[in-house]
Amino acid sequence: MNRFVYISLFLLSIGFAKAQQAQATESKYICPPCNSECDEAVHDQPGVCSHCNMVLVKKSDSKTIAFYLQDGVEVLDFAGPMEVFSYAGYKVFTVSETKAPIKSQGILNVVPDYSIEDAPQADILAFFGGNASSAAQNPEVIEWVNNQKDVQYHFSVCTGAFVLAEAGILNGKTATTFHSALDNLESSYPKIDVRKNVRFVDNGNVITTAGISAGIDGALHMVAKLQGLNAAKRTAYYMEYDNWKIGDGLILTQENPYKKTISATDLKPFIGRYEFEDGSHVEIRLNDQDVHLYARIQKVNYPIYHEVGDTFSNVLNEPVFFKRDISNQVIGYALSQNGKVYKKLK
Repeated sequence: MNRFVYISLFLLSIGFAKAQQAQATESKYICPPCNSECDEAVHDQPGVCSHCNMVLVKKSDSKTIAFYLQDGVEVLDFAGPMEVFSYAGYKVFTVSETKAPIKSQGILNVVPDYSIEDAPQADILAFFGGNASSAAQNPEVIEWVNNQKDVQYHFSVCTGAFVLAEAGILNGKTATTFHSALDNLESSYPKIDVRKNVRFVDNGNVITTAGISAGIDGALHMVAKLQGLNAAKRTAYYMEYDNWKIGDGLILTQENPYKKTISATDLKPFIGRYEFEDGSHVEIRLNDQDVHLYARIQKVNYPIYHEVGDTFSNVLNEPVFFKRDISNQVIGYALSQNGKVYKKLK
């Protein structure tokens, strides 16, 4: 074997090993961080953590997010997205100028995890309103923002957009902010295309949202963008955020998680009454308003999310496999690919 062939085979073996490693990571699942012993556990299949009852997420989907908080930060500005990202399986930590306690909205005392001197690298940097000028007009904070070179995404809620604006991150981009601060953002930073009457703006790697509760919408959009729409839907369901208008924002990128949807017509064959695992029955219904299937069990509606083909998933991220006969009629479902089929009843 000549040297060229040997080197080629060696490089191929390295590439194959890396691909296997990536595939292994992709198929592993972890518990969303809850500061318990289960945070270190790794699972081979999706499901629910037996320790804290949280839905497991793909290890490869987990992101690290730095929440920069300043004294006077609005509570819901950061608490809403924190709830979203935490349940979605991201590791969130807080940063402030120093580690001294800050008071959110004059009510809640918060002790930051890190200062800008010792904060670790993060995949996503997030900024929030409520006295945001104290951060936006602080040269040391802006220097810290600009020194974070490996950030994949920037995210802001309310007047947190002014921090991104001051750092130059919004130059040449489209953005939004709190309704009473829109004119100020537009006049102070003419290189930004400021939009009104939108819940969020997605530029690709920068997402800005309107004020306070709009941060929840922007965070759910981020989850949909990174993990798929069904992950965001499961998060909204867990939070009982029933007023979420899916995709209600300005999306200026090809990465639109709302394009691939199944129609009500395609869902109708799955409607019906089925056997259930406890010996009772389950009714599969279609909600025409949100174009979802719901399993009605003991008078409670549980959404079922379409994945691909005849495969769906439930609110616990467990698969549901519908089965068809030779005439292509849906005849039942199984909870594993080759598991017991629970029949569709006439």
